Amino acid sequence: MKLDILAFGAHPDDVELGCSGTILKEISLGKTVGIVDLTRGELGTRGSAEIRDEEANAAAKILGVSVRENLEMRDGFFVNDEKHQLEIIKMIRKYKPEIVLCNAIDDRHIDHGKGSKLVSDACFLSGLRKIETTVNGENQVAWRPKLVYHYIQWKNIAPDFVVDITGFTDKKIESILAYRSQFYDSNSKEPESPITSKNFFESLNYRSQDLGRLVGVDYAEGFTVERYLAVNSLADLI
Repeated sequence: MKLDILAFGAHPDDVELGCSGTILKEISLGKTVGIVDLTRGELGTRGSAEIRDEEANAAAKILGVSVRENLEMRDGFFVNDEKHQLEIIKMIRKYKPEIVLCNAIDDRHIDHGKGSKLVSDACFLSGLRKIETTVNGENQVAWRPKLVYHYIQWKNIAPDFVVDITGFTDKKIESILAYRSQFYDSNSKEPESPITSKNFFESLNYRSQDLGRLVGVDYAEGFTVERYLAVNSLADLI
């Protein structure tokens, strides 16, 4: 299966929180999108790996993505080395995306920055034909995505560009709420964390509203880039 876009997240729910509005919009425009989670989020304050698995599958159905996989790396302890890079490379070569979306370049959770660099490095290495990989006994062909974009998470990183997600925010929130174990629940007796507060949940909308306000739309999601964006003419920026 060839995908147009492949979104990576260090944990199940990273993609939903960071760029699910954009994913929903791209799917509505006919693009094929997949998600790869690096870990099962087993170190999360609430829930368990098994619960997170169920929630991730439910969120994938809400978003309408073509595929979702989990690489089962160690939550909190995966590193950017050859072993982990090869696992990412296999996914890139398997799905051959034109665009890769991945974690924020710097964030409160250490896995986000690590995951960001790991995926970015693997995207480059995946294009080197002398790196050999196999999946199900079959040799893979080198493939390098054309673009790598990083979504924004906890920290208010200044975006290099934003995507208008007006009309897709309700579905975005629905996909996030699929992770019922992770976010605000007034009846929960489990320990609190930075993402379980009512303030954090409300911030999901007002951050999108603020980014939208800055570009004259109702809601937007922001991304950073590793290289300059190119346009054919100034009219493309309107």
